[in-house]
Amino acid sequence: MSSDSGSSVSGGQLVAEALLEKNVEYIFTLSGGHITPIYQFLENSGITLFDTRHEQAAAFMAEAWGKMTRTPGVAMVTAGPGFTNCLTGIASSFFSNTPLVLIAGCVGLDNKERLDLQDMPQEAVISPMVKKTLVCHKPERVWEYVDMAFRTAAAGRPGPVYLEFPVDVLNARVDRSAARTPDTMPDSRTADREGARAMLDMINRAEKPVVIAGSGAWQSGAEEALTAFIVNTGMPVFTSLTGRGTVADDHPLCFEGALAIRPGAAFAAYLETDLVIVLGTRISLFYMFGEVFNPDAKIVQVDIKEEEIGRNRQVDLPVVSDVKAYLAACNRIIEREGLSGDMKNRFSGWIEKLRAADKDGKEPAEKDWTSDHAPIHPMRLAREVDVFMDRREDIVVADGGDTTTWMGMTRRINTPGRYLDYGIYGSLAVGLPYANAAKLKYPESRVLLVSGDGSIGFNFMEFENAIRKNLPVVVVIANDLGWGMIRHSQEIRIGHAISAGTWIGRVDYHKMVEAIGGKGFFVEDPAEIRPALEAAFASGKVCCINVMTDPTTVSPGSMALANVGAYKA
Repeated sequence: MSSDSGSSVSGGQLVAEALLEKNVEYIFTLSGGHITPIYQFLENSGITLFDTRHEQAAAFMAEAWGKMTRTPGVAMVTAGPGFTNCLTGIASSFFSNTPLVLIAGCVGLDNKERLDLQDMPQEAVISPMVKKTLVCHKPERVWEYVDMAFRTAAAGRPGPVYLEFPVDVLNARVDRSAARTPDTMPDSRTADREGARAMLDMINRAEKPVVIAGSGAWQSGAEEALTAFIVNTGMPVFTSLTGRGTVADDHPLCFEGALAIRPGAAFAAYLETDLVIVLGTRISLFYMFGEVFNPDAKIVQVDIKEEEIGRNRQVDLPVVSDVKAYLAACNRIIEREGLSGDMKNRFSGWIEKLRAADKDGKEPAEKDWTSDHAPIHPMRLAREVDVFMDRREDIVVADGGDTTTWMGMTRRINTPGRYLDYGIYGSLAVGLPYANAAKLKYPESRVLLVSGDGSIGFNFMEFENAIRKNLPVVVVIANDLGWGMIRHSQEIRIGHAISAGTWIGRVDYHKMVEAIGGKGFFVEDPAEIRPALEAAFASGKVCCINVMTDPTTVSPGSMALANVGAYKA
C-alpha cells in the first residue's frame, strides 16, 4: 500500500488502513471518482478490489460473502447512480439479516446543494434499509466511523450499515496523531437462562414438538449446540433460509426444509404439533403468517431482536437471546440434571409418525422428480442438480421465482452455508453475484447456479466477470421462455397471461456465454442433463447449460402469488 511521507495522512488513506485492520479480504465494487481517494491506497494492499459490471452485483456479492462467512461483506460504490444502483442488494441483506458494510462516496461538503455532479441525499434514501447510517465529516474521525460500521453490522441481529464519506473529507489531510483509531467488537451472545428452564418444562409437557431453526442459528454459529440439543431431547427439527444445513438433512432427527410446500413431513407436522420452537427465524409468509401451525399449539420463539417476537402469532414463551448461547444453556441444564435419558425417547412415536409422513409427502412428487417428459419438468431438473451436486462441500445457488421454488422443494443440504437463495425479500438477480462470491470464497468447491431465464438477464455480464477472473462456475438456466411465476399467477387470477412482461421467448443464452469465452450446452431431453453437468464441470470453464423446461408447469409459488391480496375485476 502506498504511504505518504511526514506525519500527515489523508482521509482516504485512513479508510484503507482501517479496512486492513478489520482483516477485510475483498471489497466488491465498481470504480468512480468519489471513491478514488480510497482506491489509491488499496492498490497493491492486502485487500483485493473485486470489480463488478454493475453496482447491484457488488452489493449482492457482499451479501453472499456475509451469508457464507458470518462476517461483514464489504461493498464500495461511487456517488449518485453508483449508490442508487446497489439499493436492491442492500434491502436484500437487510431482510436476510446479513452483516454488510456499504461504503459510498458523495459530493464534497463545500459543493452540497450546488448541483454538483451526482449530488443527491443518499443518507435519507437508504436509512430505512439499514441498521444504521454513518456520515463522516471530519478526516480525523474516519477510522472511528469504519470501526462503528463494522461492529454495528455484526452485533446483535446482523444487518447492513451505510458508511458515507464526502470526497473532500477523503482528500483532506490531518496529522496522524490526531486520528482516532479504535478497534472494538463487542460480544453480544447473551442467553436467557430462565427461558431455557421454562422451555425444557414445556418440552416435558409436549407430545408432538417440532423445532424450526433459521438464519439466527447459522449467524450465531449454533450448529454444534443445535445438533446436541436435538440429540439430547429427541425432537424433530426443520431448517429454513440460511439455517439450512445447521443440522444436516441426513441426520435421523432432521426432516429437511421447513417450507410447508416442500414435499415431506413439514406440513403434516405443523398441522398436528402441540409445541413449536422457533429458533432465530421469523414467522412470515413461509408459515402462512403463523396460520399453518396447529391453532392449539404452544409457541416458543427465540430471537435476538425483541421486535420479531410475536409477529403474526401469539407466543407463549418469548425469549430474547442469541440462539447459540441459549441452546448451550439448555444443553448444560439437560446434562447437569441428567435429563437426556428421560427426554430423548419420549418422542420416538412422534418421530416414526413423521418418517411415515415424510415418505407419504414425497411420494406424489416422485413422478415429477423422475419425469421423462419433454419439455423438461423443472422438478426433474432440480432433482438432477441435487443428485449430481452430492459432495458435502458443493455449493448450490438458486435464483428466479419458480426456479427457486423448485430448488427449495428439492435440494438436500448437509453442510451449512452451502446453499444460497434470495430468501424473504425475493429479489431476482442474486444468482451470478452469489455464485461468483461463492467460488471466490471456496475455489476448490464445485459451485452451481440454477437460474430462471428471466432472472439471468439482470446481471448477465457477471458471466464475463467470472470468465475474466477465472471463476469457473456452472450456470444451469431453467428456460421456460419467460417470467413463469407471473405468467401462471395471471392465468390463475385473471384467466390469461398478459404477454407484455410474461413472455420472453427462446434465447440462446449458451451461445451468448460462448461468445464471451465460456462454454455452452443446450439441453432439451432430460436424459441429457447429467451428461451436460459432467462435461461442464470437467471443462474447468465458466459454463452455461440452457435447459428448455416446460412453460406450462405451475409451481406452488405461482399459486400463492395468484392469491396475494383481494382481486376485483
